[in-house]
Amino acid sequence: MEGDEFRRAAGEVADFIVDYLKGVKDRPVLPSVEPGYLHKLLPANAPQQPEAWQDIMTDIQDKILPGMTHWQHPHFHAYFPGGNSYPSMLGELLTAGLGSISFTWIASPVMTELETVMIDWVGRMMDLPKELLPYTEGGTGGGVIQGSSSECTLVCMFAARTKTITALKETHPGEDDCILLSKLVAYFSEEAHSSVEKAANISFVKRRILPTDDKFSLRGETLREAVEKDIASGMVPFFVCATMGTTGSAAVDNIEEIGQVCAEKDLWLHVDGAYAGNALICPEYRYLLKGFQNVMSFNYNPIKWMHVGLDCSVMWVRNKYYLVDALSINRIYYMEDEQEKHLLDYRNWTVPLSRRFRSLKLWCVIRTYGVEGLQEYIRSHVALAKMLESWVRADDRFEVVGTVEFGLVCFRLKGENNLTEFLLQRINQSGKAHMVPASLKGKYVIRFTPANWYYSEEFTKKTWDIITDFAEVVLRKHREATQRFQKLLAKYKDHARARHESASGGDVFEEEEDHSWNGVLRKLGYRTKLSDSCGAPARRQSSLEEVPEDSTLDDVQQNEAGSSSYRIKRALRSESSFRSLSLYGDESTRPVKQPSETLFS
Repeated sequence: MEGDEFRRAAGEVADFIVDYLKGVKDRPVLPSVEPGYLHKLLPANAPQQPEAWQDIMTDIQDKILPGMTHWQHPHFHAYFPGGNSYPSMLGELLTAGLGSISFTWIASPVMTELETVMIDWVGRMMDLPKELLPYTEGGTGGGVIQGSSSECTLVCMFAARTKTITALKETHPGEDDCILLSKLVAYFSEEAHSSVEKAANISFVKRRILPTDDKFSLRGETLREAVEKDIASGMVPFFVCATMGTTGSAAVDNIEEIGQVCAEKDLWLHVDGAYAGNALICPEYRYLLKGFQNVMSFNYNPIKWMHVGLDCSVMWVRNKYYLVDALSINRIYYMEDEQEKHLLDYRNWTVPLSRRFRSLKLWCVIRTYGVEGLQEYIRSHVALAKMLESWVRADDRFEVVGTVEFGLVCFRLKGENNLTEFLLQRINQSGKAHMVPASLKGKYVIRFTPANWYYSEEFTKKTWDIITDFAEVVLRKHREATQRFQKLLAKYKDHARARHESASGGDVFEEEEDHSWNGVLRKLGYRTKLSDSCGAPARRQSSLEEVPEDSTLDDVQQNEAGSSSYRIKRALRSESSFRSLSLYGDESTRPVKQPSETLFS
């Protein structure tokens, strides 16, 4: 492809993107393809001869788009917003066109320089402590743009690990590093992102998963008790990850209380603000900075709430030298002379050596929207979330779980978890909207968040209509199933009494009824094979004879799911190969999947 052809193709791609985003609302949110669909559509081997760009674009329409989950769809409400904007796209195009790679300063000076300026700009937009900013005179702070929050947490844990082991070797000079490593413990809450646990796996340190309060927030006293217990048992606490906007409910850990404990115990405090950290650019959210005087590192994701496309995750550290000590490796081919060794090389701040020009799209977005435009975007999402919250609270079939502080609403149908689970299945299978669940203190909830830059009150109302329409279907089917269950339960008890009274009594169930009865029992978790002397079904956790005839499905299923053997089996299946490193704050922090069987599924 030559320059003129590229110019034409680039125009076609721009038209395609604009048309796609304008028309995405008319597509199903989720694709209807099966795993392996694309393998059947594409040739087995790569083409030997060049193909026309127009043929490639045709295949994008016919083969690629049908397999897309449309994150920019107005009814995509899963996870957190998948940030994007036209300025961000143009920044990515410029990055690809310039074709530079950064690792040392001299490899591409402007990539290092602009990244540092963006770190400073955003830090000032958030009013972060000056000790974290790169241009503070006499300071040791600074920042870097990583590919994801997962990388931010990982490299900060590496830095804390290296710092702690270095200090331990001063007091235990003859001890092997592996022995010292086996003593280290990291701390985070049951609501922390999975990437924190993954970072502990990669760092091969023990981790303690701590319970949260009734607002799903980790408190300082909970951390203190765990740390002191570990110190008493000979362990070495070294790292704490607090969360500003948890994935499950956007809850915020009590950073002020946690910071006090970390300062007293000399622990590295990292704050993962991937989602809610964006809100710090709005002055009304600056109260979240309480306790930041004790924060050693902080990261947030502009891709979630600041119009920036993947990938771009900004992090700051209070002492950059700890990070460099943990990650610095020098080779002669990096061509650093003595004069250049004092220069900033971001290869020593990240796991990858080669780095993209991520700061360019961030620069484009900030300049195009301005700080006020970005603040308005965040506030609009918060207002829409508050609007949906008000509708949920006004409908007595639903309840809101957690506090709606940002742009996330967690809600559920009142009653058993299965109702909400089945409601979510119906919504997602319809293709009209897409949301994902969370489990908050045993409650199965649906998460709603405005997920794109053109979201509006109109789309919020349409989403609420989708939710309530399917809720009516689910509740009607639940009532019908409960009535059916109660009738079958009454018939079973009559049958059991008759069999007790007469050994020669025949089966009072007809074939069709027996088939229905077996299906009901299987759904409730009972074996359908008759095994006792009176022909009653063998039980798992409880006897149907003990269930009142006016029981709802909740009573029987909660009995099943609440049993200790059920919890233990689920926990054992969910543990990873690193389970020996996991220390749970208490049994309630172990993840237990709620039962998914329903009579009407």
